[in-house]
Amino acid sequence: MSKVISAHAVSVDGYITGRDARPGHGLGDGGTLFDWYFDGTVPSTVFDGFKLSEASAPLFDALAARVGALVAGRKTYEDSERFGGGSPVPNTRVVVLSHTPVPSLSDQQTPATTVESAITAARDLADGRDVGLMGGGVLASALEAGLVDEIVLHQVPVLLGAGRPFFQELPQHVRLQLVEAVPAPGVTHLRYEVQR
Repeated sequence: MSKVISAHAVSVDGYITGRDARPGHGLGDGGTLFDWYFDGTVPSTVFDGFKLSEASAPLFDALAARVGALVAGRKTYEDSERFGGGSPVPNTRVVVLSHTPVPSLSDQQTPATTVESAITAARDLADGRDVGLMGGGVLASALEAGLVDEIVLHQVPVLLGAGRPFFQELPQHVRLQLVEAVPAPGVTHLRYEVQR
């Protein structure tokens, strides 16, 4: 069965955006979280225009190639300008998790109202590949439901001080096991398995 994974660039103090994140300005003042996408010399085999470091490229491309569908929270979806009607990861479909109707969905985007139904729909769309989670709220809901297999933090050496935190309140502790740590220029890639 495919895995459910969450991979996100995050500051050392745990933020996935800076201050003032909003539609059209999705990262707020936290744009430095993605500098490592473009500061290298190795072109990504998955994302046009990305030039990663020699250490980041194989890990990042292998991870991106695993993903067959995404579940995105409504806030992430809106702040990312609805992914331009497509998906942020090439050759994937997006399930938008929202408790209210989502206007203007494209044929690459599907609505869902619970994290369980969103992950089920994404698994159906993923064609045997993994399901990626986008957004802190989606991750928290999926962790609470016991549906997450891996968390990958692309930890950027910056303290943003404020913004949208990646990890939100959970009703109980979630134990993780570090299975891979890859230091690279401008980022450290940390892959954890969720312990059940």
